[in-house]
Amino acid sequence: MNLSALRPPAGQTKTRKRIGRGMGSGHGKTATRGSKGQRAGTGFGQKRGFEGGQMPLHRRLPKRGFTNIFKTQFAIVNLGRLEKLEGDTFTVDHLRSLGIVKKAGERVKVLGSGQLTRGITVEAHQFSKSALDKIQKAGGTAQVIGGTPTEAPES
Repeated sequence: MNLSALRPPAGQTKTRKRIGRGMGSGHGKTATRGSKGQRAGTGFGQKRGFEGGQMPLHRRLPKRGFTNIFKTQFAIVNLGRLEKLEGDTFTVDHLRSLGIVKKAGERVKVLGSGQLTRGITVEAHQFSKSALDKIQKAGGTAQVIGGTPTEAPES
């Protein structure tokens, strides 16, 4: 076996159609563009989505819904994830350094999915009701950024 002798199987490759190379090639003169019409001349160009005068697909489909450009995006953190992490105080900066919150300046919302067995202090922009209940039952503190802390009940 010699690598320089490798050839594709017969009939697998076709020779390229060389257009506009003179009358003897069979593809001279109009160079496979036909004689007249929109596409025949030089400088031909069409807009994206042009369908020959038919109403384009992007105009035929109905527009639905509404996108609020002022919507605030939250990074979601579950209590079960905080339970697995070391330490007992979690701020937004600390969560960002751990890689849980990816984007800089992203707001953090804590949800109550998972179990919490120890008292932790969490600082976030929003808390779900179940997350607040679980943090307080475990003896921890939930600090709303720009708000007031919710202490664990004295027992």
